[in-house]
Amino acid sequence: MTKKLLIRDLTLRDGQQSQFATRMKQGQVDRLLKSFNKAHFYAMEVWGGAVPDSVMRYLGEDPWARLEKVKAGVGDASKLTALSRGRNLFGYNPYPEDVIEGFNRNAIKSGIDIMRIFDALNDIDNMKSTIKYVKENGGMTDCCICYTVDPKFSRKDKIKALFSGKKLPDNLFSIDYFVNKAVELEKIGADMISIKDMAGLIDPATAAKLISALKSAVKIPIDLHTHCTPGYGLGSALMAMVNNVDIVDTVIMPFAGGPAAPAFELVQVFAQKLGFDTGVELSAVREIRRELFKIREELAQFDQYKRFPVDFDPTDKLDPAIEKLFDDAITAAKNNDAETVTTLTQQIEKHFNFPAPNEIVRVAQIPGGMYTNMLAQLQAGKIEHLLPKVMATVPIVRLAAGVPPLVTPTSQIVGTQAVSSVISLNSGKDMYANTSVQFVNLVKGGYGKTPWPVDPAFRKQISGKSEEQPYDTSKHVKQVNEIQEDLGGMKLAANEKEELLLELFPAVAKPFLRKKREADFREELKAAQDKIDEGNRALLEGLSGDVLS
Repeated sequence: MTKKLLIRDLTLRDGQQSQFATRMKQGQVDRLLKSFNKAHFYAMEVWGGAVPDSVMRYLGEDPWARLEKVKAGVGDASKLTALSRGRNLFGYNPYPEDVIEGFNRNAIKSGIDIMRIFDALNDIDNMKSTIKYVKENGGMTDCCICYTVDPKFSRKDKIKALFSGKKLPDNLFSIDYFVNKAVELEKIGADMISIKDMAGLIDPATAAKLISALKSAVKIPIDLHTHCTPGYGLGSALMAMVNNVDIVDTVIMPFAGGPAAPAFELVQVFAQKLGFDTGVELSAVREIRRELFKIREELAQFDQYKRFPVDFDPTDKLDPAIEKLFDDAITAAKNNDAETVTTLTQQIEKHFNFPAPNEIVRVAQIPGGMYTNMLAQLQAGKIEHLLPKVMATVPIVRLAAGVPPLVTPTSQIVGTQAVSSVISLNSGKDMYANTSVQFVNLVKGGYGKTPWPVDPAFRKQISGKSEEQPYDTSKHVKQVNEIQEDLGGMKLAANEKEELLLELFPAVAKPFLRKKREADFREELKAAQDKIDEGNRALLEGLSGDVLS
């Protein structure tokens, strides 16, 4: 009996977000839908993440319309997936229950089959509401565990901690940590578990151990979601496959590699050689790939690499030397030789012209986006020479804040604070002289439970109180749906979906919805004028008839 390997395609969400700042226009998406309908991926991640914000902010397009058009084009050929942050949805602060319920109900109504739910702190309490409302509305719950590693401290910091009596985390993010989270999520209703490795830090050896342990601990499907930034992505996918992972997340070749997920085409070659049936129609993927190469050229201004991979089809005959790399990688994976798997899969990606591993990200063990954000902040102040100090400060700040996984938004919070701390120290001030509202909220417990306890004395220093202060959603102030007096008394948001946009993205949704209402008002005026003109024509025709008679 042929073994199954399910593929979740990320091209239209995570792929374009990782590579091209989520700048695909609706027209570009539309060009792909007919072929995606024929491709029959198990699932397609198409919405959530940065998509709703970006399509309004940069493209002036309606996020709900994007989702509904994708659903109309793909139909039931693949399950559509969206990504959300549980109680936080798309923001920092947790939202009230009615907002969480409304968002998930409307997302499923508009075409989402699987809601991929994560929390930046791996706080399962922050995921419960979404799980409840997704299941009540007939959706599937894909519950993510954010993969991360322990902070790497310098020898100096370790000695300092030893003499101060402070304990440093040691093997906090162990295999057992992730397995225990998965077991708890299965108990509260998860339909599947995803290892969400946003920084690409899960190396092949760890991928093998973790997938094997998860398959033994839970009965629901396991999905590996990783990126290729530090050079582990393809090798970790292979090790996961050998250890019976159920689903692998991939991106079609022109949008794959580098900061994005592994290329579907390369994973498909491994699947074929291992005897796995992915169920994907390769001729349809060929059509998508050809169109994606054109779209990548159209997105050139947002393309940070401008390095196109080789146009390769899994049905193509491989050069014997390259085929040997695939075969040897499989042999190494079966022998649990992760080091050789890493070397060989990196050689395979090099042959297909994917970006080289990012050594800074690999050594620092932080997301690539976090690194570039910190560098940009320093460059803006013309103090980029302080970058090494910032990199050394990241684990100190992260420890003080409870060792959160470095995923959106905690990666930005910790990174921004590390920059602020170095600037303060450089000016002779206390390293926490300047703190963001988000850092204060993280430390005081406003975003949920951190994996490591925050020192009560530090919490008092930062927030004014030593005890935890959970966020109180009863104090949430709902956005006002303002009457547009100059547009005939229209409300800014015309329906519940637009009200949700206003609630979740107020700064971006207000100007976007204002333009929509202006367009609606112009249409109303035009329709009214057309009606007047039609009446006048009828009147004139009637008068002409009277004269002639």
